[in-house]
Amino acid sequence: MREAVELMGMVIKSSSVGEYDKRLVVLTRERGKITVFARGAKRPGSSLMGPSRHFAFGTFKVFEGRDSYSLQSARITRYFDDLAQDVEASCYGQYFLELTDYYTRENLDGSAMLLLLYQSLRALENLRIPNALARRVFELKAMVLNGEYTQKPPVPVSDSAVYTWEYVVLAPMEKLYTFNVTEEVFEEFRKCVEINKSRYIDREFRSLEILGDLMREG
Repeated sequence: MREAVELMGMVIKSSSVGEYDKRLVVLTRERGKITVFARGAKRPGSSLMGPSRHFAFGTFKVFEGRDSYSLQSARITRYFDDLAQDVEASCYGQYFLELTDYYTRENLDGSAMLLLLYQSLRALENLRIPNALARRVFELKAMVLNGEYTQKPPVPVSDSAVYTWEYVVLAPMEKLYTFNVTEEVFEEFRKCVEINKSRYIDREFRSLEILGDLMREG
């Protein structure tokens, strides 16, 4: 009889399969990105309904199959419910999930990206940190973790913007979101991150399109 394994992770994708089941993509600390089927998760009263939501973070008890896993149970320690109450923050959060999905792979250590994602979602819930700043910090640090960055900004900028760039590159995850910047410095930092993205990321993200529409309507 197969034994269940426990993996710490976060649901970064969730979609319906048939009438009652869900297909999840979970970024785990131990095995990177995995596909997990939650049988009966859409049935009223199912214990798997909550753990099958986007952003659900905790320990997932799963059975391993040939190409995917089956969810037996989960201990969710954080749902990031505050994001659901803020449309803008939720859009940013969905983008963080999309970019995480872009960068992660199966059977590769997912611990660094998982920690970055967790800390970045916490930053979106922190009203003292502008969402736009959290986005650019997340983008740059994700590129750093994947070796796609320059040690210094890609174009000449002010000393403050240089310091901001270098801080994000070098700071431990737990210290990433402990600063703010002026509008002028943020604009320089934003442009530098965008230049870096254009060099290394060759994908459009649906959540950014939605976020752009939301900002224009606002």
